Amino acid sequence: MNIGMIAHNSKRTLIEDFCIAYKGILSKHDIYATGTTGRRIEEVTSLHVHKFLPASLGGEKQFTEMIQRGAMDMVIFFYNPSMIDPKDPDVMTVVSACDQNPIPVATNIATAEMLILGLGRGDLDWRIGARTGDDLL
Repeated sequence: MNIGMIAHNSKRTLIEDFCIAYKGILSKHDIYATGTTGRRIEEVTSLHVHKFLPASLGGEKQFTEMIQRGAMDMVIFFYNPSMIDPKDPDVMTVVSACDQNPIPVATNIATAEMLILGLGRGDLDWRIGARTGDDLL
């Protein structure tokens, strides 16, 4: 499965801690992230991360294009609604792309844990058919 990880600057430590906690599950999948988030995940977990450009330099667009192609199977986007920085990725762009291409998306730790535990149990295996064009939806 292709898992997208993206985090606003103020939530980078949270996504690092999340990836450390669920390294066992994440290690069985391909992780994609914007540049800085991906680098930080790699540093704390030693997992390989496919890195896009930093979000402010076009990485958000690359990330969203992968979602729009249906090539992302799950997205975790930790953002801080009370501290929006214009340099941070736009949450609505990413979430809307996921909604339009039925891709599960989590924007907080509680939902992210539900998705990652479901991924570990195989609950998201239907995404494989969705990505290959099988009519499982």
